[in-house]
Amino acid sequence: MDSGLGRVLVALIVGQICLHSCMTGVRMAAPLQALREGHAAWVVGILMGLFAAAPILLALQAGRLADRRGYHHPMRIAVALTVLGGAVALAVTWVPQWTFPAMCVAAMLVGAGANVGLIAIQRTAGRHASDTTSLKRVFSWLGLAPALANVVGPVLAGALIDLGGFRTAYAVLLVLPLAALAWARRVPKEVPRPRHADASALRARDLLRTPGLRRLLAVNWLLSSSWDVHAFLVPVLGHERGFSASAIGLVLGVFAMSVALVRLAIPLIAQHLREGQVLAGCMLWTAGVFALYPFATAAWWMGVLAAALGLALGAVQPMIMTTLHQITPAERHGEAIALRSMTINFSSALMPLLFGALGAAVGASALFWLMGLAVGAGSVPARRIVAPGAGA
Repeated sequence: MDSGLGRVLVALIVGQICLHSCMTGVRMAAPLQALREGHAAWVVGILMGLFAAAPILLALQAGRLADRRGYHHPMRIAVALTVLGGAVALAVTWVPQWTFPAMCVAAMLVGAGANVGLIAIQRTAGRHASDTTSLKRVFSWLGLAPALANVVGPVLAGALIDLGGFRTAYAVLLVLPLAALAWARRVPKEVPRPRHADASALRARDLLRTPGLRRLLAVNWLLSSSWDVHAFLVPVLGHERGFSASAIGLVLGVFAMSVALVRLAIPLIAQHLREGQVLAGCMLWTAGVFALYPFATAAWWMGVLAAALGLALGAVQPMIMTTLHQITPAERHGEAIALRSMTINFSSALMPLLFGALGAAVGASALFWLMGLAVGAGSVPARRIVAPGAGA
């Protein structure tokens, strides 16, 4: 990796960590505050869903804005939305009777800001890659940012809540996104493109006609749902097995560590990887792990399966993003990333509700097997995903 790309990539990674850490910190603190003030669990579920609801509504506009204006303008909007969301959460600590409605507003603002920034960051990263191998390396490194942010945000928020209460936590969290603006100065500016008068709906449908894109988004949705079902069912299955909270947390931690390790390894072997083959192989691997999960009667065995699953799901994002950038027009990369973002956030917002209903009806074990069958079947279309030049 040349030094110029390295500097830009570091700035993009730090920018995403700053934005995403604020969001994950608020996402941990807000439900905890609501529960401590006596709100029901289903109310907290609604609050959690709102972090993903706003990105679904705003993703296409964010993608088109990134395509027209480049990185800096969307990033300023992302920081403003995220800071405003943190400020709303902070303000409500002085007016506790407004906690739930204000937290809903904060969740939508912070969720929207983090997603607007993510789309701009991913689009810009792809534009600085010179070839397919470089794309895989770039998105592998970039994939470390959300993994780190998912540690930094909740851990920082939890420590600050214990030390100084929710007011202190929100005050510190809302400052984090401002650091993204300082790092943004290291990212070269683009010349803005003129806005086209095309109808939004027609443009989105037109982009979806791109050969291979709908298949790629369907595969992405299945893999994203696999991530969600694992996060949802491990605590359920662990509780059924009588595991302690620390053991369940360790299983999820092993999964996250495995994801990070495979993303560190991909840049070293990127030139040998073929996107469709990797995606199909990861889906079959995931199906196999899901088939074995219900038989894990010990925490260490579940930890081994979590590590195996992390290797598969951790390798997926760089392959998806590399293919997405190859099969879609360069001037519409932001919009294509937005479509992918919509499928992921739709899954995160609604699939836990479906998992809960199905889990209550058929049990955690059967749900693992059902998801495994779906992902295994998805390996067939995944194998047919071929990016331009992949066979060269």
